[in-house]
Amino acid sequence: MVEHNHDVASDEERMYALLENISAYIEQYHGGWVKMISFDGDVLKVEMGGACAGCPLTQTTLNGWVEGTVRQFFPDVKVEAV
Repeated sequence: MVEHNHDVASDEERMYALLENISAYIEQYHGGWVKMISFDGDVLKVEMGGACAGCPLTQTTLNGWVEGTVRQFFPDVKVEAV
């Protein structure tokens, strides 16, 4: 199914909910968290903290797990840490 009319507000709400779920997993299993800073429909900016702050695997978590999960639902979105 292809959506032709994207509602930016609903995409933003969906992205926020998705990140809440990702963050809950990271918190439960790794002691870190991720939160949405901004999402303009093309670029998602996130902050990572808790055990993720200073962890050598943070970039791997961001690129592999966070971005990989986000792209399952938003295939063209670029994820950046701020």
